[in-house]
Parts: sequence; structure tokens; C-alpha cells
Amino acid sequence: MRKRSAGLWVAAAAGYAFLYVPLFIVIVYSFNNSRLNAEWVGFTLDWYDKLFHNQDMLAAAGNSLLIALTASAVSTVLGTMAGVALYRYKARLLQILVLAPIAIPEILMGVSLLIFFVMLNFTLGLISVALAHITFCIGFVAIVVRARLTGMDETLTEAARDCGASPWNAFRYITLPLIMPGVIAGALMAFTLSIDDFVITFFTAGAGTVTLPLQIYSMIKIAVTPEVNAVSSLLMLLTLALIIIASKVSPSLLRSD
Repeated sequence: MRKRSAGLWVAAAAGYAFLYVPLFIVIVYSFNNSRLNAEWVGFTLDWYDKLFHNQDMLAAAGNSLLIALTASAVSTVLGTMAGVALYRYKARLLQILVLAPIAIPEILMGVSLLIFFVMLNFTLGLISVALAHITFCIGFVAIVVRARLTGMDETLTEAARDCGASPWNAFRYITLPLIMPGVIAGALMAFTLSIDDFVITFFTAGAGTVTLPLQIYSMIKIAVTPEVNAVSSLLMLLTLALIIIASKVSPSLLRSD
């Protein structure tokens, strides 16, 4: 039993090392006082200073932030409605329609959205990217909201209805406050997924529209400089912060039981 337990710990440690050691290296080398990442030369903050004075990078970050805020706001509203519908009604078609954008590969979704926008003669830009992000974020919000509804006491809503509350008032004053942690967690998840999406953005951005992931990709095609490591580190920090906030707001979000 002890040997089996030790083997599981070793396997787990190897797995986590494979996942997180490269991320740790990226963060460390963002402070490297060298234009190349071949070896460690010394500690410096110059790359972060250059990053915050890079107008192209700042513009791309602004575009990503605008798209992520828009996508998370709209998808939170629509995803909450979808989550309630999935909980109330067990129609198989409804589940397929809501959850399909999550299940299909991103490259397939990006190509299909590109074809859709071209058929509508829709100009590709920030709006098309925001619409694309809303499309795949709705399903993630719906899943979180439905999970929150599963743990809710339905007798509270029934009591409100028995007291004369309309379906809307019962939802507004009873159901919505109870599922609000799930709604907030879903919004944070949508924001995180949107701000670092690359594949779908690549197909729907169009010429002249650059987001932060696209800007990073254009930079690494030349060379992986510490400036790329710096912006990647900040993006990882933002994503980690949002995950922590989501887990604090909705503790059941990251639980496996």
C-alpha cells in the first residue's frame, strides 16, 4: 500500500511539474537582463518598463480588455438565462444547443463563424470578435449557473409563489440572489476565457484588429524575447487572480464532488 501511495505521489508530482515548470521558467526569464533566453544573465525590470511603453502592446491589451468585458457581460446575462432553462427544462435539444459551442473544437468554431460572417457580409473587427466570444462563453456560464441551481432549495421559490409573488418577482428576489455567486463565477470565467483566446479570435478578427494573444503570437514568430515573457507573466497573473476570485465567490466551482 505504501509503495502504491509513493508511486501515486511521484506520478502526481511529475504531472504537476510538467504543467507548471514551463510557466515558472517564463516568469523567471521575464526578469532576464538579456535579449535572448538562451542563458540567465542577470536580474532586471527593463522588460516590464518597455512593455508598458509599447504602444502596439497597450493598444492590443485595450482591445482584449474591451472585448472581454463586453463578452463577459452579455454572455453572463444570456448564460444565466440558459442555465435556468437547462435546470427547469430537460429537453435534449436545448442542452445540445447551449453546450455544443463548448464541445466542438475551437478551430472548427472559428472557421464556421468566419464563414457565417462572410455570408452576412459582416465586416470583421472588434464587433465580430466580441460576438464570437459571446457565442462560446454562454455555455460556460450556463454550466456554472445550472450547477448552482442544482444545490438550491426549491421550497424557497415555491414559498414565494404561494405568497403571491409572480414568476419574475420570485426569480428576482429569491432565485437570483441565491445563485448570484454562480453568476459572478460564470462572469469571471467568461472574462478569463475571452481575454486569452487565440484560435477563434484569429479567424474572426480581420485585418487591422489586434488583440493581446494575436500580438504575442506576432512577436514570438520573430523571437521569444523577455518582453514576450513579461506580457505572458502578466496575463498568467491576471488569469490566476480571476480563478482565485471565482473560487472564493463560488467555492463549489473547483470542487470535484
